[in-house]
Amino acid sequence: MSKGQPYHFKSIAEFHQFRGLPQPENPLISLIDVRDLLYAPNSAFTLINDFYSISLKRNFPYKVNYGQQSYDFNDGVMFFTSPGQVLRLETGDGSFSETSGWILAFHPDLLWNTALAKTIRQYAYFDYAVNEALFLSGKEETIINDIVQHIKNEYSGNMDRLSHAVLIAQLDLLLIYSERFYQRQFMTRRIASHQILSRLEDLLNDYFESPAITNEGLPSVRYIAERLNISPGYLSSLLKSLTGQNTQQHLHNKLIDIAKQKLSTTNLSVSEIAYELGFEHLASFSKLFKAKTKVSPQDFRASFN
Repeated sequence: MSKGQPYHFKSIAEFHQFRGLPQPENPLISLIDVRDLLYAPNSAFTLINDFYSISLKRNFPYKVNYGQQSYDFNDGVMFFTSPGQVLRLETGDGSFSETSGWILAFHPDLLWNTALAKTIRQYAYFDYAVNEALFLSGKEETIINDIVQHIKNEYSGNMDRLSHAVLIAQLDLLLIYSERFYQRQFMTRRIASHQILSRLEDLLNDYFESPAITNEGLPSVRYIAERLNISPGYLSSLLKSLTGQNTQQHLHNKLIDIAKQKLSTTNLSVSEIAYELGFEHLASFSKLFKAKTKVSPQDFRASFN
């Protein structure tokens, strides 16, 4: 493989073979001890996997780069990746003696013809950046480790007609607990969370007061997330936890608040207000306004006369 070319693993078996591990007991799911994945010191490489992975790592002596973010795994954290994501690992010269943890890899084919094949898409943390990892308390880590051990016991034991259903149920439980613990993290880190919310409000105020809103329209969720240095999924989940709204809903409500202010305090026509707020067509603005307020822009303005 040429220098700089990513290692692309289409199956869990390919990954096992590359790392010199025994063939997986089940081709579609495998629990791997991170101590069996030790890499040479002072090296760097890029990975692309065609399978999901859920990791719990502690004292991991190398950095993981995901997108534009970098993270050191020094504490017990969980990290989630979905198929096709690009990860770059950089090893230092540190010791692996204190390293512990596991990687649960499972292929999308494992979920075929199950409800989880669809519901797994609702777990936004598979698209979070590395620096948005899930920090676990001791009690939470015990719960997660117990579920993962049940998963391993299930696929390692004698398979019967209910084995697959039990395996999917345990995996679903793991994802649900992970979601619960992320919600807890949003709440317990309220200061940091509200700092992000405050920065979001400043960003939107500046944007709506600039020519950008007229020239480019409503900012995209990705645009906002990039300026806040967090992933779009994490931003929406954080807002949902704090305000009950995702990023798109928050943007629309902000826009409607500004529209109300213009309708009630200026002599601009409804068409002019729509244009200033980045709408090419009056009908689109009127439709959104009525959906949010239950009245048309014209009726809202009339209520002040």
